[in-house]
Amino acid sequence: MNRKESRNGGAVAPVRLVGPMEELRRQEAAAQVSAPALLDQIRALRRERDAVILAHNYQVPDIQDIADFVGDSLALAQAAARTDAGVIVMCGVFFMAETAKILNPERTVLIPDVNAGCSLADSINADQLRTWKGEHPGAVVVSYVNTTAAVKAESDYCVTSGNAEDVIRSIPPDREILFLPDAFLGAYLERTTGRRMHVWMGECHVHAGIRPDEIEARRAANPDAELLIHPECGCTAQVLWARSAGTIDQSRSFVLSTEKMITHARQSASNQFLVATESGILHRLQKEMPDKRFEAADPGAVCRYMKMITPLKLRDALRDLHPCVEVDPEIACRARVAIDRMLAVPARQQSVE
Repeated sequence: MNRKESRNGGAVAPVRLVGPMEELRRQEAAAQVSAPALLDQIRALRRERDAVILAHNYQVPDIQDIADFVGDSLALAQAAARTDAGVIVMCGVFFMAETAKILNPERTVLIPDVNAGCSLADSINADQLRTWKGEHPGAVVVSYVNTTAAVKAESDYCVTSGNAEDVIRSIPPDREILFLPDAFLGAYLERTTGRRMHVWMGECHVHAGIRPDEIEARRAANPDAELLIHPECGCTAQVLWARSAGTIDQSRSFVLSTEKMITHARQSASNQFLVATESGILHRLQKEMPDKRFEAADPGAVCRYMKMITPLKLRDALRDLHPCVEVDPEIACRARVAIDRMLAVPARQQSVE
């Protein structure tokens, strides 16, 4: 794998996280409204505004519970593409709201907190991608969905972890591929598809920080549990090597996108699961399968960007129809090509490994 470093002088700059979760709780308390009353206000405003609330799997439980639809990046894009609601509220991170706006240029798209960013999306910008493309003329650019609209506009394909393997396999073998921005997902795709690619050295700070020693300790303490691991994790390569070496049972360990984790857990005969991704997904898993037990493989895997959206901010966004998300029409038109190609390739429901 030819890994590409970011052009800010080497390694990707460290992520500046928002303040502690306690501050968000203080903001909620300062609103001087009870939680049930706040949720009632959200429901009333949703009806009044003809709005649909879309929430990512990593959102806080209250947001997931009041949302009209909960899913991963691909599922949220699909939901945004088919909605007839006049207002779309994206409870996720900013690139997801941009995608919803690109798919619905005439509709109002809101994000309750514009500071809900993404360390992975911030690891490459459009200027960097154009320079990289200039070094590899004719290469096919495959961008992970965790990218800005401007980067998608410079791409041939947009993919998610659920359909990336199928897209890579569909590209003629004689074509160079530039894959960005996730280095760990890129390495995983090289292994599963056998395609050598040029891979940008970006990472999700949450998945990159999931610790192999923590996973191993919890796996040893829960030998009957199945291990579900997201391909963005920095420890994915180590887990795959351990599976091939026989030190981890291949029949009880799976590399899966978040939606495939839910599908797999629902279909599995197992009742215990260790889940290696952002911990917000545990709420949906436990809610949909209350008779099964789910545990974070690394409890420290929490994305504070995903936790920035709260019921209070959601209420205010619906009340004020602000903050609105806008995308430059020329960028949106070009990015739409890559997004439509993503939506045309369904995520396969079986394990990707």
